[in-house]
Amino acid sequence: MVVQTGRFGQIEVSSEEIISIPSGVLGFPEDHNFCLVDPGDETLILWLQSLSNPRLAFPVLEPKIFKPEYVVRLSAAELRELRLASIKDASVFTILTIPAAMSEMTANMKAPLVINVREKTAKQVVLQENDQPIKLPMFKELRAHLISLPNTSAVKSEKSAIEVKDLQLNTRVELI
Repeated sequence: MVVQTGRFGQIEVSSEEIISIPSGVLGFPEDHNFCLVDPGDETLILWLQSLSNPRLAFPVLEPKIFKPEYVVRLSAAELRELRLASIKDASVFTILTIPAAMSEMTANMKAPLVINVREKTAKQVVLQENDQPIKLPMFKELRAHLISLPNTSAVKSEKSAIEVKDLQLNTRVELI
């Protein structure tokens, strides 16, 4: 299907790329179908694009990149809601806030997005640990990670949706 977006123009989205979020993203309960868009730059930031609202897209990033010790602990009820038969089928992203001054970028560590890559369903989970910040400054860590990567001159400049099955677990997920 062809999807019109406010940020990326028209993109082609296959059924394998559609992520269902039955309860929506916090603050946006009416939007249920999304895809992850790779803008084709070297930032590692992906975009969670609504398929029904062209202007609704959230920047997301795998938290292991900037906070290696981060762990997502899910309850048995959350595992059932996500239809996760195995924690190995989970992929985790944090939703970013990117202000005009990029150096003030933050990540919501308290409410990550957990995706069941097998079922193509997701949920924004509010973690019960009180020590997780809603706005973790992380620009320096992301920049350090990007600098440490081998220089690839073949930058993919084409935006594209990402097949859910290609997502891999990097952030540790545990059952509480």
